[in-house]
Amino acid sequence: MSASKTVHDPVIGGEPRVDLLPPEVTAEQKGRRLRRALAVAVVAVVFVTAGGIAAATWEAQRSQASLAVVEARTAELLAAQGEYAPVRRAQEEVDATVEARRLAASVDIDWTDYLEQIRARLPGDVVIGAVVLDAGSPWAPYGQATAPLQPSRVATVSLTLTSPTLPSVPDWLDEMATLPGYADSAPTRVARLDSGGYEVSLTLHVTAEAFSNRFAEAEVTQ
Repeated sequence: MSASKTVHDPVIGGEPRVDLLPPEVTAEQKGRRLRRALAVAVVAVVFVTAGGIAAATWEAQRSQASLAVVEARTAELLAAQGEYAPVRRAQEEVDATVEARRLAASVDIDWTDYLEQIRARLPGDVVIGAVVLDAGSPWAPYGQATAPLQPSRVATVSLTLTSPTLPSVPDWLDEMATLPGYADSAPTRVARLDSGGYEVSLTLHVTAEAFSNRFAEAEVTQ
């Protein structure tokens, strides 16, 4: 059995070359080229790593500087708040006082003016002997009538009236109906006095329309 041979056709017109170097020299040259390539790669890696470290260090320093500026500004604001704390507390106290006055005045009725209006609706010879006022407060609603069809009320005025002649109570009630905030009224007692005159006990209920709102108007003008 004969060994097969491969016959290479000659290259026509090619430049003749002959490698006369030993294989060890060729291998050494290849090794040097490989080492140089590895050295260049290592240097490149070192430069890239150093650049990354420098960039990270610069960014950290910049962030630290920004943080220091923010902390300094925060300290300034806190110091300014401390300086104005008494002013803020004073303003809060003023606001609380105004709110308390507004709440207390929300059910205010100018009773002096209201009683003068009642006096103006009575005959000139009728004397108001006693007045009892009963009104609600901002913290407790005023008690309402339990009977059906009774209007809502916020206060009650109880009057003791003295008339030298027989009183015309229905006329008095008609006049009371023209009062601001009038809810209803009724006599609870009519009695003849030993002096010949008459004493009438009259109860008058008042609605929220009688609230003066005078303090609210003063706050608006301020």
